[in-house]
Amino acid sequence: MWPIDCIEHKRDGKVLTKEEIHRVIDDYTAGRIADYQAAAWLMAVYLRGMTAEETTELTMAMARSGDIVDLSSIPGVKVDKHSTGGIADTTTLIVAPLVAAAGVLVAKMSGRGLGFTGGTADKLEAIPGFRIELPEDQFLQQVRRMGLALITQSGDIAPADKLLYALRDATGTVESIPLIASSIMSKKIASGADAIVLDVKYGDGAFMKTKEDARKLARMMVDIGRLAHKPTRAVITSMEAPLGTAIGNSLEVDEAVDALSGRGGRRLMEVVRAIGAQMLLVGGKAGSEGEGEQMIDDLVASGKGLAKFKEFVKAQGGSASWIGKRPLTKAPQMFTAVCTDEGYITEIHGRALGEIAMAMGAGRARKEDPIDPMVGIRLFKELGDFVKAGEPLFTLYGKADADMARIAQEIASHIIVQSRRPDHIEPVISEIIT
Repeated sequence: MWPIDCIEHKRDGKVLTKEEIHRVIDDYTAGRIADYQAAAWLMAVYLRGMTAEETTELTMAMARSGDIVDLSSIPGVKVDKHSTGGIADTTTLIVAPLVAAAGVLVAKMSGRGLGFTGGTADKLEAIPGFRIELPEDQFLQQVRRMGLALITQSGDIAPADKLLYALRDATGTVESIPLIASSIMSKKIASGADAIVLDVKYGDGAFMKTKEDARKLARMMVDIGRLAHKPTRAVITSMEAPLGTAIGNSLEVDEAVDALSGRGGRRLMEVVRAIGAQMLLVGGKAGSEGEGEQMIDDLVASGKGLAKFKEFVKAQGGSASWIGKRPLTKAPQMFTAVCTDEGYITEIHGRALGEIAMAMGAGRARKEDPIDPMVGIRLFKELGDFVKAGEPLFTLYGKADADMARIAQEIASHIIVQSRRPDHIEPVISEIIT
């Protein structure tokens, strides 16, 4: 008896048919399956897992539960990039204009942040006048004209995923690799891109805690892309420390401008080169990873990436008059902390710093929470750097009523300085799956 037989099939470890999977998603989205039955099915998937083929069918069923963005009217390969979320991850704001300047079309739908990791849409809205919501015809026209547009996800994209995610959150089934992979890839496929590049993060400041789990997730998403005829590549990156040096919305925009001006941090630019090279490869503009990375370096050095960023900001209504002249960030209070010890930075607890920034107003604990775009933390040193006593360690940007000294002391406790150089620092890039 439907849907009990489908629940029992997965409970007993059987491989579900395409028809069963699509019917579960269609019926649940239409309200023909009760929450408790859908929850039982999710738990069966959580416990028994899914094959790559099952996960692909689940992905396609969720993608087709709502609107599919049609980018076919735009000539050329349209490439999307997605990160599984991390601290000080400003990669999209840097890599998107760089690859667009090389002729790769980037038509991206970005989300808002929830929790201690920032959303690209929130960062862009820190720019005065920037419009993150565009009518579809204007979105398509902008990609066709200048090769780059970033907008918020439509409410009609993959509605089944929204329903299932809320249920997973309430039933302890979030941490299932097939369910995570299908959730991410359903939105990417529904967004209409021809090819997808993924940044799959692991570590303290990421959703996936271990490298092995990140690898499993990455491989499954690459398999889904292949089976869905969407060339997909994944870069596995470490989030044991913040990726960049800025945590906060306007601060991360400032860091993106610095990076596009040739002043990017070591860890951040390593990921930008890797992601950018993969986007250039799938976009048909580079013949090898080495060539792609060199193209990224050249686009930074020539200023073409920064020029494309300015063009993009203006196209979506944002003010670009500040770019290259002054920082965007203007907070009511600023507090710079100096290092009290000499030595090497052996640990930076990124998750803790992200949570502090969120509590200050840089992120939201609930979807309805407001964000203060100007608050956050700007680090002056990265993991492994040598620092002298009295040297500036970070600047804190806070609201008018913030207890800056107390917050700065809390931040300092999460930056560990030791006299001895660390024996091993986890490489920021672990593996590239193609």
